[in-house]
Amino acid sequence: MLGEAVDYFLKVDRGYWPGLFHCYDVAHLPRTNNDLERAFGSHRYHERRATGRNGARPALVLRGAAPLIAGLATRHREVTATELARAVRGAWRQVRSERETRRWRRVERHQFRRNPDAYLKRLEDNIHQSRLPT
Repeated sequence: MLGEAVDYFLKVDRGYWPGLFHCYDVAHLPRTNNDLERAFGSHRYHERRATGRNGARPALVLRGAAPLIAGLATRHREVTATELARAVRGAWRQVRSERETRRWRRVERHQFRRNPDAYLKRLEDNIHQSRLPT
């Protein structure tokens, strides 16, 4: 009976590929969903304390994961200027590009809601302009 249980355990264990539980390989990475929710709650708490707002800032949603990751990382230890200088600039540019794309989409949505006719006219003009021979 115990042998069958051990065999079953080993069979199930073989089904887990090495990268499946990477949370145990990375320090300070939340291990469970509850830990992850606690990390998000902690970030919201610190945001509210720093800004004086009753709720989380809308920028948390608008700016993507970068502020959340930076906030969680700096709570575990202080990041020095030397470490920031060694950052990979290509990755930084990629994050900046994603943030700018997200910001521009938001601006376009706002422009459309404010004046849909003018927004659609501008889109049509851009399409006609791109079709004209140069």
